[in-house]
Amino acid sequence: MSTVKNYITPSGLQRLKDEYRFLLTRERPAVTKVVAWAASNGDRSENADYQYGKRRLRQIDRRIRFLMKRIDAAEVVDPETPRLGRAATRVFFGATVRYANAAGQERVVSVVGADKVDLDRNHISWVSPLAGALMKSGPGDRVVLHAPGGTEQLHILEVRYERIPVEPFREPPGAESAPKQ
Repeated sequence: MSTVKNYITPSGLQRLKDEYRFLLTRERPAVTKVVAWAASNGDRSENADYQYGKRRLRQIDRRIRFLMKRIDAAEVVDPETPRLGRAATRVFFGATVRYANAAGQERVVSVVGADKVDLDRNHISWVSPLAGALMKSGPGDRVVLHAPGGTEQLHILEVRYERIPVEPFREPPGAESAPKQ
């Protein structure tokens, strides 16, 4: 069975590992404790704490399995690693690209892994139609973007490789997590 590679930056992988660790060592034990307490109260069929807790445990377990698969399939690519020759000026995973559309409007995007997509920060997935159009192109090249919204011609202005900042994992509000150990 072949798995699709999960190209990811070092900071993106760290974020996945932090969430995995949080769920496994803090959130799951805290929810398990609530479920055990609720189960000890008797009739489980009408016990909202028990039913909600069991549902939450299933969600946590699903997310833990998902994160394990993504971490296991991770292929770490550091955009800050120096590139030689053509690779230094062509668009590949980890590139930050400045381009202009036919109307002359410029935009800058960074090509990241599927787990780090953040359109507010102009981080696009390496498997997106836009990244597919940009791949292997360099400054001065013209590419055609075939997207669900239509076809558009883009002019590549600049390709650079630099650190792509990622928001670190933060405990979600309302988490029932156990205290830090």
